[in-house]
Amino acid sequence: MKILLNQEELDAGVERLAREINETYGNRPLTIVGVLTGSFILMADLIRKLEMPLRVGVVQTSSYEGTERGALSINSEMMLDIAGRDVVLIDDIFDTGNTLQEVTQLMKSLGPNSLKSAVLLLKTGRQEVDWVPEFVAFDIPDEFVVGYGLDFNDEYRNLPFLACLEPADLPDTES
Repeated sequence: MKILLNQEELDAGVERLAREINETYGNRPLTIVGVLTGSFILMADLIRKLEMPLRVGVVQTSSYEGTERGALSINSEMMLDIAGRDVVLIDDIFDTGNTLQEVTQLMKSLGPNSLKSAVLLLKTGRQEVDWVPEFVAFDIPDEFVVGYGLDFNDEYRNLPFLACLEPADLPDTES
């Protein structure tokens, strides 16, 4: 694995995100909705740096098998009522943008007062949608990354850094 962002760099990026969100919302109450499972570490670190009154909930999505994107599944049963609230949707990575766009459309249909999104990573050159999140900690190259909540086949989420998987890190697919 090649380390892309170390723990100190990640901490600084989360601090920047928090500062931007604090400046945007001031003391207004805010609802944070994290996209599971990848955003849980970012969300935990971020909310401890936010200064306004918070409500925190989650929505679960799934779209990857290994490194291949499949059909998107959204489970919003654990999400808070967001009607009439200012909401920030937190996700780990903005790759094609399809997942965040679909979750955003679902959330807009629930009547929030405002809805913005924040991501740890924006993968350069992969977007298939016409918008980007309002809050972005890092732009990264088009590589498959793990660590700090991001996984490969449900492994590596616990790494305290962000790393690019290299071919030697992937299971041998030839049999």
